Amino acid sequence: MVNTGGKFGPYSGPGPVRPGAELVRSRIALRVRLKSEAPGDRLPDAGVLAEELGIGEITVRRALEGMCQDGLLDRRRGRSGGTFVAREWDSVAAVLHDPAEGAALDAFHLLLECGLVSHAAGDIPDGGLDGLRALVEEMDRADAPDRLPELEARFHLELAQTLGGPGIREFAADLLGRQCLLLPAPEPEVVRARNRHHADLLKELARGDMALAVAAVKAHPHAVPRSGPA
Repeated sequence: MVNTGGKFGPYSGPGPVRPGAELVRSRIALRVRLKSEAPGDRLPDAGVLAEELGIGEITVRRALEGMCQDGLLDRRRGRSGGTFVAREWDSVAAVLHDPAEGAALDAFHLLLECGLVSHAAGDIPDGGLDGLRALVEEMDRADAPDRLPELEARFHLELAQTLGGPGIREFAADLLGRQCLLLPAPEPEVVRARNRHHADLLKELARGDMALAVAAVKAHPHAVPRSGPA
Protein backbone atom coordinates (compact mmCIF):
# COMPACT_ATOMS: atom_id res chain seq x y z
CA MET A 1 0.00 0.00 0.00
CA VAL A 2 1.27 3.45 -0.88
CA ASN A 3 2.26 5.57 2.09
CA THR A 4 0.97 9.07 1.54
CA GLY A 5 2.80 10.52 4.51
CA GLY A 6 3.48 14.24 4.41
CA LYS A 7 1.27 17.24 4.82
CA PHE A 8 -1.80 14.98 4.69
CA GLY A 9 -0.46 12.21 6.90
CA PRO A 10 -0.31 8.42 6.31
CA TYR A 11 -3.18 6.15 5.38
CA SER A 12 -3.49 2.71 6.94
CA GLY A 13 -6.99 1.94 5.67
CA PRO A 14 -10.38 3.49 4.99
CA GLY A 15 -10.87 4.74 8.54
CA PRO A 16 -10.73 8.25 9.99
CA VAL A 17 -6.97 8.24 10.61
CA ARG A 18 -6.25 11.89 9.76
CA PRO A 19 -6.87 15.07 11.73
CA GLY A 20 -10.33 16.53 11.18
CA ALA A 21 -8.90 19.83 9.96
CA GLU A 22 -7.42 18.09 6.93
CA LEU A 23 -10.78 16.46 6.22
CA VAL A 24 -12.37 19.90 6.15
CA ARG A 25 -9.74 21.14 3.68
CA SER A 26 -10.20 18.18 1.35
CA ARG A 27 -13.98 18.35 1.36
CA ILE A 28 -14.07 22.07 0.63
CA ALA A 29 -11.60 21.52 -2.23
CA LEU A 30 -13.86 18.79 -3.61
CA ARG A 31 -16.90 21.09 -3.34
CA VAL A 32 -15.06 23.61 -5.51
CA ARG A 33 -14.09 20.92 -8.06
CA LEU A 34 -17.70 19.68 -8.19
CA LYS A 35 -18.92 23.27 -8.54
CA SER A 36 -21.07 22.90 -5.44
CA GLU A 37 -19.20 26.01 -4.33
CA ALA A 38 -17.52 28.56 -6.59
CA PRO A 39 -14.98 31.29 -5.87
CA GLY A 40 -16.86 34.06 -4.10
CA ASP A 41 -19.56 31.75 -2.68
CA ARG A 42 -20.40 31.69 1.01
CA LEU A 43 -19.72 28.36 2.72
CA PRO A 44 -22.26 26.72 5.07
CA ASP A 45 -21.87 27.64 8.72
CA ALA A 46 -19.28 25.74 10.75
CA GLY A 47 -22.00 23.87 12.62
CA VAL A 48 -23.51 22.60 9.38
CA LEU A 49 -20.12 21.47 8.08
CA ALA A 50 -19.35 19.78 11.39
CA GLU A 51 -22.59 17.79 11.24
CA GLU A 52 -22.01 16.82 7.60
CA LEU A 53 -18.48 15.59 8.30
CA GLY A 54 -19.11 14.06 11.71
CA ILE A 55 -16.43 16.08 13.48
CA GLY A 56 -16.42 18.78 16.15
CA GLU A 57 -17.44 22.34 15.37
CA ILE A 58 -14.31 23.71 17.04
CA THR A 59 -12.20 21.57 14.70
CA VAL A 60 -14.10 22.93 11.71
CA ARG A 61 -13.63 26.52 12.86
CA ARG A 62 -9.88 26.00 13.28
CA ALA A 63 -9.68 24.41 9.82
CA LEU A 64 -11.54 27.31 8.24
CA GLU A 65 -9.27 29.77 9.99
CA GLY A 66 -6.22 27.93 8.66
CA MET A 67 -7.62 28.04 5.12
CA CYS A 68 -8.21 31.77 5.55
CA GLN A 69 -4.58 32.20 6.55
CA ASP A 70 -3.54 30.24 3.45
CA GLY A 71 -5.66 32.53 1.27
CA LEU A 72 -8.06 29.79 0.13
CA LEU A 73 -10.96 31.33 2.05
CA ASP A 74 -12.03 34.84 3.06
CA ARG A 75 -13.65 35.80 6.37
CA ARG A 76 -16.11 38.71 6.27
CA ARG A 77 -17.73 40.46 9.22
CA GLY A 78 -21.18 41.92 9.60
CA ARG A 79 -24.74 40.86 8.89
CA SER A 80 -23.91 39.56 5.43
CA GLY A 81 -20.58 38.12 6.56
CA GLY A 82 -19.35 34.58 6.92
CA THR A 83 -16.67 32.43 5.35
CA PHE A 84 -16.34 32.59 1.57
CA VAL A 85 -14.36 30.71 -1.04
CA ALA A 86 -11.61 33.13 -2.08
CA ARG A 87 -12.08 34.63 -5.52
CA GLU A 88 -8.39 33.84 -6.08
CA TRP A 89 -8.90 30.15 -5.17
CA ASP A 90 -7.26 28.79 -8.33
CA SER A 91 -4.14 30.92 -8.12
CA VAL A 92 -3.70 30.30 -4.38
CA ALA A 93 -4.27 26.56 -4.75
CA ALA A 94 -1.65 26.44 -7.51
CA VAL A 95 0.99 27.65 -5.04
CA LEU A 96 0.09 24.77 -2.70
CA HIS A 97 0.38 22.03 -5.33
CA ASP A 98 2.81 19.19 -4.63
CA PRO A 99 3.14 17.00 -7.77
CA ALA A 100 5.21 14.27 -6.10
CA GLU A 101 2.83 13.84 -3.18
CA GLY A 102 -0.13 14.16 -5.53
CA ALA A 103 1.23 11.31 -7.67
CA ALA A 104 1.64 9.13 -4.57
CA LEU A 105 -1.94 9.82 -3.58
CA ASP A 106 -3.07 9.09 -7.14
CA ALA A 107 -1.30 5.72 -6.96
CA PHE A 108 -3.15 4.96 -3.73
CA HIS A 109 -6.43 5.84 -5.46
CA LEU A 110 -5.48 3.44 -8.28
CA LEU A 111 -4.96 0.63 -5.77
CA LEU A 112 -8.33 1.36 -4.20
CA GLU A 113 -10.18 1.23 -7.51
CA CYS A 114 -8.37 -1.94 -8.64
CA GLY A 115 -9.45 -3.59 -5.40
CA LEU A 116 -13.05 -2.44 -5.79
CA VAL A 117 -13.20 -3.67 -9.38
CA SER A 118 -11.63 -7.04 -8.49
CA HIS A 119 -14.17 -7.54 -5.74
CA ALA A 120 -17.22 -6.41 -7.70
CA ALA A 121 -16.67 -7.70 -11.26
CA GLY A 122 -19.44 -10.16 -12.13
CA ASP A 123 -21.54 -9.15 -9.11
CA ILE A 124 -23.23 -5.93 -10.25
CA PRO A 125 -27.05 -5.92 -10.43
CA ASP A 126 -28.93 -5.01 -13.60
CA GLY A 127 -28.98 -1.24 -14.00
CA GLY A 128 -26.18 -0.81 -11.47
CA LEU A 129 -23.93 0.87 -14.02
CA ASP A 130 -26.53 3.19 -15.54
CA GLY A 131 -25.42 6.26 -13.59
CA LEU A 132 -21.79 5.70 -14.57
CA ARG A 133 -22.72 5.24 -18.23
CA ALA A 134 -24.64 8.51 -18.14
CA LEU A 135 -21.56 10.32 -16.82
CA VAL A 136 -19.34 8.80 -19.54
CA GLU A 137 -21.81 9.96 -22.17
CA GLU A 138 -22.02 13.42 -20.61
CA MET A 139 -18.22 13.73 -20.69
CA ASP A 140 -18.25 12.74 -24.36
CA ARG A 141 -20.82 15.44 -25.14
CA ALA A 142 -19.44 18.20 -22.91
CA ASP A 143 -18.48 21.29 -24.89
CA ALA A 144 -17.31 23.44 -21.97
CA PRO A 145 -13.74 22.35 -21.07
CA ASP A 146 -14.12 23.47 -17.45
CA ARG A 147 -16.93 20.94 -16.92
CA LEU A 148 -14.74 17.93 -17.67
CA PRO A 149 -12.77 17.80 -14.37
CA GLU A 150 -16.07 18.13 -12.48
CA LEU A 151 -17.68 15.27 -14.41
CA GLU A 152 -14.62 13.06 -14.00
CA ALA A 153 -14.66 13.60 -10.22
CA ARG A 154 -18.34 12.69 -10.19
CA PHE A 155 -17.55 9.52 -12.16
CA HIS A 156 -15.01 8.35 -9.57
CA LEU A 157 -17.38 9.12 -6.69
CA GLU A 158 -20.17 7.20 -8.41
CA LEU A 159 -17.80 4.30 -9.10
CA ALA A 160 -16.87 4.11 -5.41
CA GLN A 161 -20.56 4.23 -4.44
CA THR A 162 -21.56 1.56 -6.96
CA LEU A 163 -18.76 -0.87 -6.17
CA GLY A 164 -18.15 -0.18 -2.48
CA GLY A 165 -21.17 1.53 -0.96
CA PRO A 166 -21.59 4.81 0.95
CA GLY A 167 -18.59 4.33 3.25
CA ILE A 168 -16.17 3.80 0.38
CA ARG A 169 -17.72 6.77 -1.43
CA GLU A 170 -16.87 8.96 1.57
CA PHE A 171 -13.32 7.63 1.56
CA ALA A 172 -13.01 8.32 -2.18
CA ALA A 173 -14.39 11.83 -1.64
CA ASP A 174 -11.58 12.51 0.82
CA LEU A 175 -8.95 11.17 -1.61
CA LEU A 176 -10.31 13.21 -4.50
CA GLY A 177 -10.48 16.37 -2.40
CA ARG A 178 -6.87 15.95 -1.36
CA GLN A 179 -5.88 15.46 -5.00
CA CYS A 180 -7.62 18.75 -5.83
CA LEU A 181 -5.28 20.50 -3.39
CA LEU A 182 -2.13 18.72 -4.54
CA LEU A 183 -2.55 18.66 -8.32
CA PRO A 184 -3.93 21.01 -10.96
CA ALA A 185 -7.19 20.13 -12.64
CA PRO A 186 -6.52 17.79 -15.57
CA GLU A 187 -6.48 19.28 -19.05
CA PRO A 188 -9.56 18.58 -21.23
CA GLU A 189 -7.68 16.28 -23.59
CA VAL A 190 -6.45 14.23 -20.62
CA VAL A 191 -10.00 13.80 -19.30
CA ARG A 192 -11.25 12.78 -22.74
CA ALA A 193 -8.47 10.18 -23.00
CA ARG A 194 -9.33 8.87 -19.54
CA ASN A 195 -12.99 8.70 -20.48
CA ARG A 196 -12.25 6.10 -23.15
CA HIS A 197 -10.87 3.91 -20.38
CA HIS A 198 -13.94 4.67 -18.26
CA ALA A 199 -16.09 3.30 -21.09
CA ASP A 200 -13.87 0.20 -21.38
CA LEU A 201 -14.12 -0.36 -17.63
CA LEU A 202 -17.92 -0.27 -17.69
CA LYS A 203 -18.03 -2.68 -20.64
CA GLU A 204 -15.86 -5.22 -18.84
CA LEU A 205 -17.71 -4.80 -15.54
CA ALA A 206 -20.97 -5.53 -17.34
CA ARG A 207 -19.40 -8.64 -18.91
CA GLY A 208 -17.99 -9.74 -15.56
CA ASP A 209 -14.42 -9.94 -16.86
CA MET A 210 -12.39 -9.07 -13.78
CA ALA A 211 -8.97 -9.17 -15.46
CA LEU A 212 -9.93 -6.82 -18.30
CA ALA A 213 -11.82 -4.52 -15.93
CA VAL A 214 -8.73 -4.16 -13.74
CA ALA A 215 -6.64 -3.60 -16.88
CA ALA A 216 -8.96 -0.73 -17.85
CA VAL A 217 -8.43 0.89 -14.45
CA LYS A 218 -4.65 0.54 -14.78
CA ALA A 219 -4.73 1.97 -18.32
CA HIS A 220 -6.32 5.17 -17.00
CA PRO A 221 -3.61 7.89 -17.35
CA HIS A 222 -2.55 8.86 -13.85
CA ALA A 223 -0.53 11.66 -12.33
CA VAL A 224 3.24 11.57 -12.75
CA PRO A 225 5.48 13.53 -10.36
CA ARG A 226 7.51 16.22 -12.04
CA SER A 227 11.24 16.07 -11.62
CA GLY A 228 12.87 18.93 -9.80
CA PRO A 229 15.05 21.56 -11.46
CA ALA A 230 18.31 20.33 -12.93
